[in-house]
Amino acid sequence: MSVIPCEQNADLRDQIEKFAEVLKTQSHLLGEHGLDEKEFYNSGLFRGAIERIRGQYSATMRPKREFVQHVLNHMEDAGLIEGWDLSEAAERSDYWVRLPRGRNAVIALTGGMDGNNVTLFERPVSADEFIIWSIMTNAAGDPRRNAWSGIHTRLSAEIIARDQQVDGVIVWDMVCATLGRPCPKIMSEVESRLTDVGPFRVPPPCIYMFPAIVPGGAVTKVMAQQVADVTLLQAFHNCFRGRDDELNFVDFEIQLAGSETWRKTTITRAGIVQVESEMMPIRRG
Repeated sequence: MSVIPCEQNADLRDQIEKFAEVLKTQSHLLGEHGLDEKEFYNSGLFRGAIERIRGQYSATMRPKREFVQHVLNHMEDAGLIEGWDLSEAAERSDYWVRLPRGRNAVIALTGGMDGNNVTLFERPVSADEFIIWSIMTNAAGDPRRNAWSGIHTRLSAEIIARDQQVDGVIVWDMVCATLGRPCPKIMSEVESRLTDVGPFRVPPPCIYMFPAIVPGGAVTKVMAQQVADVTLLQAFHNCFRGRDDELNFVDFEIQLAGSETWRKTTITRAGIVQVESEMMPIRRG
């Protein structure tokens, strides 16, 4: 049982650790800097180059936006949505999606869910549906730790403390079903559930259904919605060959203890509780 079907690729992690060691000890042999080994590592050149590369990978949203736009175009071509627009707050990478029957949905795009960026969301008053989409392109990351950290540690606290309803979460990107992040959903089948989306070939997304209301007052326990209740998530589920037993349902329960609010998060898939927290006080950083 796990919060998400995929897991960190242990072989890739080992290769990364070995290659990192090579970089730390052999980088002075690369390039035309004209420094000997001691001068090179004392100069700050190595550390500066590493920090620059890290910053470039972290800061750019372009590949993530390209992936999202290919996906939304594919869904529009399939007739599951009527269209979409990038919001004026482009730095937040929010997408407004036009749904059938005059409804609309908003997607808040974020990176890995183990960082505080996942808490920087605001549900627009005019949104009929509000979805958070996590794109974690670092294949070396631990998807199980990231998903639980985001859903329980961060999102549940923000949803309850700020009374901000989120209809669901999608954890899915272009690294899914690659060598770096094998997908259990397709491993027993011969590409029958992969979908070509522009230059990408993707498996079904991991979808997490959230409650329709935020717990508070006399309502101390809230249950996840069904996928049919959230039009956009139903569209993702249908378009990319999802199965009902792969859907994740997130329930929240709260207790008041003096001035503190405590909450418990439960995630169920295929009728089985996959992971459940203890009652824990809300701590917001």
